[in-house]
Amino acid sequence: MKSAILLLAATATLSAQIDRLEGERIRPHVKFLSSDLLEGRGVGARGGQLATEYIAAQFAAAGLKPGGDNGTYFQRVPLRSVEVQPGGALTATAAGKTIQFRWLDDFVATSHTQEPTGDFSAEAVFVGHGIVAPEYQWNDYQGIDVKGKVVVLFTNEPPSDDPNFFKGKALTCYGRWTYKYEEAARQGAVAAIIIHTTPTASYGWQVLRANGRPQPQVRRAAGQPALTLAAWVTTDAGAQLLGLAGKTVEEMLEAANKRGFRATPLGKVRVQGKFGFNLHDIETANVVGIVPGSDPKLTSEAVIYSAHWDHLGIGEPVKGDAIYNGAIDNASGCGLLIEMARAWSSMEPKPLRSGWFVAVAAEESGLLGSRYFADHPPLPAAQIAANLNFDSFSPYGRVQDAVLTGADRTSFFPLVRSVAQRHGLTLKADSHPESGGYYRSDHYSFASTGIPAFSINMGSEYIGRPADYAKQMAQSEGSTYHQPSDQYKATWDFSGMEQFARFGLALGIEIGNLEKIPERVDSK
Repeated sequence: MKSAILLLAATATLSAQIDRLEGERIRPHVKFLSSDLLEGRGVGARGGQLATEYIAAQFAAAGLKPGGDNGTYFQRVPLRSVEVQPGGALTATAAGKTIQFRWLDDFVATSHTQEPTGDFSAEAVFVGHGIVAPEYQWNDYQGIDVKGKVVVLFTNEPPSDDPNFFKGKALTCYGRWTYKYEEAARQGAVAAIIIHTTPTASYGWQVLRANGRPQPQVRRAAGQPALTLAAWVTTDAGAQLLGLAGKTVEEMLEAANKRGFRATPLGKVRVQGKFGFNLHDIETANVVGIVPGSDPKLTSEAVIYSAHWDHLGIGEPVKGDAIYNGAIDNASGCGLLIEMARAWSSMEPKPLRSGWFVAVAAEESGLLGSRYFADHPPLPAAQIAANLNFDSFSPYGRVQDAVLTGADRTSFFPLVRSVAQRHGLTLKADSHPESGGYYRSDHYSFASTGIPAFSINMGSEYIGRPADYAKQMAQSEGSTYHQPSDQYKATWDFSGMEQFARFGLALGIEIGNLEKIPERVDSK
């Protein structure tokens, strides 16, 4: 009877503390982090450094202990910036005909060799989706040697309705563009050109065009395979390239999707590249704050909350605006992270396990900061109970559904459902699993090492609004994803962010108080 009374009292106290989370506390963080002063929070830029200093100051003010290097809030993430110099040339030739591709209009690219120049002239080979997946008996490189050649391919993977073949409609790790480049390098290719289509990429060319800027990369290890050029071309440019071999985009994509596909040279097509690159080392950081747990033994274990602080910085002007502010993506997630950190720190009694709050760097460049943290964790990975990631929250009010990408892969999914139900949230499956959301956010860096991890995202069924309200807002606001128009507005409704901060905090507390640390996960 006494223990039941104590449990009820603890539950009531916890509920009261969670209710102290307020959307209007989140607002000023989002407003500041997405202001023009921070110039889009570019990695290695002044605005990015200001963002990390601001988040660290908020952690300190909330009473979090430093969890970074040498007693600071900063975990150093060593990167190298690679910028394509003006005047670089990418061409394709066959039978006396030459196509000159135009920077940004036809292609974007970077180099992974991290050398000041990159020159090549090589045979072009079409390799389908560029996948080597033994568990699905699929090898797009079988029977062909691409060493020193240029591989041409599509992103994504063969379409499937069979959960035992590339997991059905859900994209696997083999569909990610980063995997395509990595595999091409392992196969010895000198360059890789991905032909963009909106269905295979799940986003339009304007998203890639916005990436035509200096690209942060993890510093290359000696002897590590790397591409001289890693490029995307538009659908039209891809059609011109394939057209030199008498092929079309449609027929080559259809061929790539069929079991039994075999890579083939593109006739006598040769691709030439001549580029210069500006290189400089970047000192950036993950921001790490800790609230120690209340149990003497379990305090060495952790629930990790994460959100990426970076965006695209200053880039190509759109309607005269060159600052890619990133208010929704992801000043919003950082605002939730700071407010949850404050609430966890002020809690009494605190959860048994420690709460770690990590604002990670360079998500927009391929999850680099979270990958570095997962590969170099300040505590043993086996002691991380879970990672809850927060990325991009809509400012249009409260919803009645949530999408928790990857939660169903964890051993504590029933607990997740229970907490969601208590918060009036219905869990919905990802409506576009083919876009590969599971592999495109920072939780994947943790999951790939076996740590139970998933992203917490708002659904689209707004409370008190028409069923198509989310669609209405998307049409009225236009596409702001990776555009300068992703800016803070004073009219925004932060009640939905408050709702998900409360849900995320409650879920982390439940995980933090589990009797046993959750089982590891399979991230493929």
